[in-house]
Amino acid sequence: MQKTILIVDDSASVRQVVSIALTGAGYQVVEACDGKDALVKLDKNRVNLIISDVNMPNMDGITMLKEVKKRPDTKFTPVIMLTTESEQSKKEQGRAAGAKAWVVKPFQPQQMLAAVSKLVR
Repeated sequence: MQKTILIVDDSASVRQVVSIALTGAGYQVVEACDGKDALVKLDKNRVNLIISDVNMPNMDGITMLKEVKKRPDTKFTPVIMLTTESEQSKKEQGRAAGAKAWVVKPFQPQQMLAAVSKLVR
């Protein structure tokens, strides 16, 4: 069965690059433009993994991650943060909220796919 991944980023070009890499590796993709949009998409789609930016309008990635972990149907869904943030304090905030991996932009698609393959079962 094909695995579905939710990409959450306010940058359409980043969503496109990530989507191309994931679909090329055989994954199905759902896109959201911010944390609020992601929560709406999660109501309609069952996903196996979430890849999210940190800095977004309306709802940032860490806040969205906390909301995802509160929901019974998504609390065990792994989340990769894909962001320009590389400070240790931000990484610790992400880990405390439940992030399983932290990939810093700019990134190599292979680096991201390696993290995805470890987390999607």
